[in-house]
Amino acid sequence: MPSRPRMPAAAVAAAVAAALALGAQAVPAAATDAPAAVVSRGVEIPAFYTPPSSLPEADGTLIRSEPLRLALSLPSIGGPLPGRATRLMYKSTDANGEPVAVTGAYIEPTARWRGDGPRPLVVVAPGTMGQGDQCAASMGLEHPLRLNGETVSVGYEDLSVYRLLARGVAVVVTDYAGLGATDRLHTYVNRVDEAHAVLDAVRAARALDSASITADSRVGLFGYSQGGGATAAAAELQPSYAPDVVLAGTYAGAPPADLAKVTEAIDGSDLAGALGWSLNGFLQSEPALRPIADRYVNAAGEKALEDLSTMCIGDALFSYGGDESTSWTKTGQSLGDIVRAEPALQAFLDKQRIGTSKPSGPVRVATGVSDDLVPHGQARQLAVDWCRRGGQVTYAPVLLPGVGSGLLNHAAPLLTDQGTAISWLTDRLDGKPAGSNCWTVPAQP
Repeated sequence: MPSRPRMPAAAVAAAVAAALALGAQAVPAAATDAPAAVVSRGVEIPAFYTPPSSLPEADGTLIRSEPLRLALSLPSIGGPLPGRATRLMYKSTDANGEPVAVTGAYIEPTARWRGDGPRPLVVVAPGTMGQGDQCAASMGLEHPLRLNGETVSVGYEDLSVYRLLARGVAVVVTDYAGLGATDRLHTYVNRVDEAHAVLDAVRAARALDSASITADSRVGLFGYSQGGGATAAAAELQPSYAPDVVLAGTYAGAPPADLAKVTEAIDGSDLAGALGWSLNGFLQSEPALRPIADRYVNAAGEKALEDLSTMCIGDALFSYGGDESTSWTKTGQSLGDIVRAEPALQAFLDKQRIGTSKPSGPVRVATGVSDDLVPHGQARQLAVDWCRRGGQVTYAPVLLPGVGSGLLNHAAPLLTDQGTAISWLTDRLDGKPAGSNCWTVPAQP
């Protein structure tokens, strides 16, 4: 597993850390730990993000919390707009059945909920942020843009968060396992780790004394790209992993449901660095794959994996955009070729496939028809698979022309469909029936 560089803290980083240190509020037993902060690409990660040496038994248990300053906030008579934020750390379980600490943030909206029932809760599962701890979405709420000469991090999920808050919906954002939390590497696109982190975020939010949500609050899931895969996996695993978290609706935008096909698509693309995040995560989750990696990955590949392990998406775009995985292998084979040649890798990716179980509650699958980065075809197939299993599916192809850039073809539907997706999810939180358009899918692109 690539190690995390830990550079000496510069004066600027120390000043940032001091500004961030708002005073952790201890939830029993955990917040007494006061480890030294970690530095990732010039960003000092607050000590809050270093997990304690022991974790609670129950999944979703709140380990610690502290106030979180929202960078984009305005005063008002009713309270700060769009709301008050709390940084969280909570306990989850990873794909190997091991306990893991996950960080995130809960935001209590100032706006009233005007729908049916008590104020609802939505888990926002972030899209691809990177693999460095400084990339965590909860930090992006406080620092929407980091640009320090060593890293480029953009908190683009803030837009969906704020749009939900404006409707009076409480939001909890998960950072996923190992993104933010400094004790392990982020297991990028691991469907079980991500699904568990999403579902346990609901439990952690319910445990906050300052939250207005109740046990009767309807729960929705919202995610695009990596986040769409996380919410889709959570909808499948909810009945077995979190039966207490009943889902009113799940939005899965551009979900990477078939990683074998996604791997082929991103190789040589603007987001080629995601291949390194994927491989790093696979080796973290399944150390038995290490000998295969050692047989194939050359010195340039090892350097790239180490480098990418602390990068955010902006860093990867600048440093590895357009790279071919053939330059990372001793044999000159692509990562896709190696997967086809190695049964153990095929079996691992098969376990990551989403669409093998019926999802819980109504789901909306959206995918840009020109998306060739997280390929449209495999996302559409997820809707088909769920329909065949009796899921309550709304399939929404986003009709936009291709523009010659995989990154733009992938990002454009996120923006153009986001308002419709939020309206669909808000209707579910308001108790309105979803229906299903499975019968139309064969005729849709």
